[in-house]
Amino acid sequence: MDLRVIDKSDTELSIEIAGEDHTFMNVLKGALLETEGVTAATYDMNPEQSGGQTDPVLTIKSEAGVDALDALEDGTDRVVAKADSFTEAFEAA
Repeated sequence: MDLRVIDKSDTELSIEIAGEDHTFMNVLKGALLETEGVTAATYDMNPEQSGGQTDPVLTIKSEAGVDALDALEDGTDRVVAKADSFTEAFEAA
């Protein structure tokens, strides 16, 4: 997975995530919205509205005092934990 930072401030982060689709981006966005301190999380992958861009661009906005990059780390940790929990439940079934 290739990541490219497009814009970063203390409370906002926009990154391009190469090679991903709606499946992964929706899971990541959902986990970010459950993360404390995140006020908004969205992604765009519509080439017609984005000047031809085809890889999704994730945008995270956070509360003052919460670094958007730290929030991304917390959100990805949440995705890993959910995937591990699902794997354990599947194997137990």
